Amino acid sequence: MKPFLRALLALGLFASTTAHAAEPASGPVQLSGIYPGLAMYNNEGECGTGAVVPWAGKLWVITYAPHKPTGSSDKLYEISPELKQTVRPESIGGTPANRMIHRESSQLFIGPYVIDEKGGVRVITPKQMYGRLTGNARHLTDPANKIYYATMEEGIYEVDVKTLEPKELWTDEQVKNGRHADLPGYHGKGLYSGHGRLIYANNGDHAKEALKDPRVPSGVLAEWDGKADQWTVVCRNQFTEVTGPGGIYGNANPETDPVWSIGWDHRSLILMVMDGGKWHTYRLPKASHSYDGAHGWNTEWPRIRDIGTPEKPELLMTMHGMFWSFPKTFSVANSAGIRPRSAYLKVIGDFTRWNDQLVFGCDDSAKSEFLNKRKVKGEIAGPGQSHSNLWFTSPKTPDNLGPAAATGAVWMKDAVKAGEPSDPMLFRGWVRHGVFLRNDGTAPATFTFEMDNEGNGKWMEGSKVELAAGESKWKRFPSKAPSTWIRVKSDVDCSNATAIFTLDNGPRRRGDVDHIFAGLASLEEGTHMAGLVRARGEDKRTMHLAAMNVTGEKVEDTGYYELDAELKLKRVEDAKAMDYVKQHAAIPRNVITLDDASVLITDDRNRRWRLPRTDAGYDAITNAGLVRIAREVATERDLLHVSGTFYELPAENADGFAKVRPVSSHKLRIMDYCSYRGLLILTGVKADAPANNPHIIRSDDGKAAVWAGAIDDLWSLGKPVGYGGPWKNSVAKAGEPSDAYLLAGYDKRSISLSHDASESVKMEVQVDPTGEGLWFPIHTAEVPAGKTVDYTFDEYLYARWLRVTVSKDCNATAQCKYE
Repeated sequence: MKPFLRALLALGLFASTTAHAAEPASGPVQLSGIYPGLAMYNNEGECGTGAVVPWAGKLWVITYAPHKPTGSSDKLYEISPELKQTVRPESIGGTPANRMIHRESSQLFIGPYVIDEKGGVRVITPKQMYGRLTGNARHLTDPANKIYYATMEEGIYEVDVKTLEPKELWTDEQVKNGRHADLPGYHGKGLYSGHGRLIYANNGDHAKEALKDPRVPSGVLAEWDGKADQWTVVCRNQFTEVTGPGGIYGNANPETDPVWSIGWDHRSLILMVMDGGKWHTYRLPKASHSYDGAHGWNTEWPRIRDIGTPEKPELLMTMHGMFWSFPKTFSVANSAGIRPRSAYLKVIGDFTRWNDQLVFGCDDSAKSEFLNKRKVKGEIAGPGQSHSNLWFTSPKTPDNLGPAAATGAVWMKDAVKAGEPSDPMLFRGWVRHGVFLRNDGTAPATFTFEMDNEGNGKWMEGSKVELAAGESKWKRFPSKAPSTWIRVKSDVDCSNATAIFTLDNGPRRRGDVDHIFAGLASLEEGTHMAGLVRARGEDKRTMHLAAMNVTGEKVEDTGYYELDAELKLKRVEDAKAMDYVKQHAAIPRNVITLDDASVLITDDRNRRWRLPRTDAGYDAITNAGLVRIAREVATERDLLHVSGTFYELPAENADGFAKVRPVSSHKLRIMDYCSYRGLLILTGVKADAPANNPHIIRSDDGKAAVWAGAIDDLWSLGKPVGYGGPWKNSVAKAGEPSDAYLLAGYDKRSISLSHDASESVKMEVQVDPTGEGLWFPIHTAEVPAGKTVDYTFDEYLYARWLRVTVSKDCNATAQCKYE
């Protein structure tokens, strides 16, 4: 049998059996495609999934720890089709995320391990090859016999695929002596070869500013021809994945096949394409900003992988909280076909197709939580032990999670040259298209849009927008804009120009609550089962539950319980553990303000943000400390829960509240939540919750209960709704803007404007499309004395925040309704 065919068989790509999300009672327990018995633990500050690859009839998985170039307590896992997990005795740990299948030798290279077609494992030790292994690539001159390895600190090795003897080509920068690449940035991610070059990407920077500001220079995309004494910098931005149509095998035609690399800056995503020996730049919008940290740690690890079959390849890209369709034929001459699918919340390290399911390897629970601290979380203890899990889904799941709304700039306060077009921005794949334009230069400018309709590089001139110096404008495009790519140019040099595109597909969710949440207590519920939860440490691998009965604002302890890998909730007589949870997982009080206008949050940089209410009934229980406000349930970002709405909240180093996005709204009495074995755990269960909902887990004595599922189940909890605004009979000064109030993520949006002045007042509504502090006037109303003026936002208008100004001092009201 040919090695390549053997490899396909080993990958399971010709298998006819199907693994189902719901196993029979005799099989392993699972909820929402997460099998708690498959959770992977280590004894380090983080336990992320580095790679997931089907091979030799099994699924192979590696985990990684933070900064462990010489090994760690992480393991190599072998999982059978029956989902039996075996920890391989060859495990040496480290911080690995590399994987490649070498056709000629029929071997899988994954982390420091080399696995043959029969499942035999060999190991390259850190003494032989030092560093945090991040990528593999086919060799430039001897691909049949050698393979490249790269480390996160720019170490490059070539390894003999038979003897596994490594040869150092470039020294890891953590080692003082040797030949160093001396590239900008650090925190390496991707490696690939093509067009006679070895291509390397990193996504971080050592500068102290990178720990706080996502806008500082960071990361690099670089190349080396295998001969020169130095590397060539392609682009000084943050980059992650580097791959091509050959995927995990490497390109079949390395001299002609394109190479792709995905990265980003503060403006948007950046797609670099090596084609015909030259690099070309494209831009895509961002759905989430939780990945934006300039240090690079928030991005573990975007990939472009084939999730199709041999007969029908299908590439899936994960990047900045969005699933994307990515055409295997993507090139400069054929750049059509990239499409947004849906948004997600999980932190995904790698993924694959196995037995007709998608398997996502996640980064769920990090003990250290790194820099992700903030006032609204209080002094809550992180998970007791780092761990993560796999997430099994249907191949259709990437189409069915959160809305694919996204924003991306081609210019953001940038100097532009007359007649020089911007990078192309992806335009096709959405129904609603808009752009915010701003001319902060010193002279009038005409901005002209150009369209590449078919993705063939043939540009046609489109509409024009004239802006005076200091002027800004929002423009909506026709609903059936045919263009694949769009770009813009100015007719004059402009010292400060902004062009931010907004793209979304409108409402895709109803207000209905999915049946999987049946049994959670309603906001009006009487006595119900609640409590505080936390993943326990001490290698016990259980979850704490300090159980309570709650009636209104009255709380009564009912005992201490632990949840295990079998999802059995058992009472445990452990007063010390109970006290620990109540003290170290306590819900902080008075970390947000609930005033007449809306929910006010002052962040750790003293910036003020306002969010909607869903129901005033949350006010009293929030002030009583009976509603968890924020917690990390996916590594290095928080789940925010305010007045009946869940939000994705980036870490402060990724700009925090400025980039928050709503996930779902509800009217449930949810008290606490945490991550455990890859599951999202919620407390707040009805005493008479239905026994036929497997997501409700009751204790052995019937006195305690929790809900369990996947964090991405929250998209089906109910679409975001709410009411409130920046002002309600509030003191307003002429020309001084109100606090920012969240606008993005809602539909059917309106605002009511009024004041108490004795004469008419101009009230201007402004919006910030991205959270970057660039405000655009969107509507001005002359509001008569004693009257209320209502305004309905254009359904095409997508912006993150709104604020209001008045022309005269008064007490003003600006209240929104999101239905």
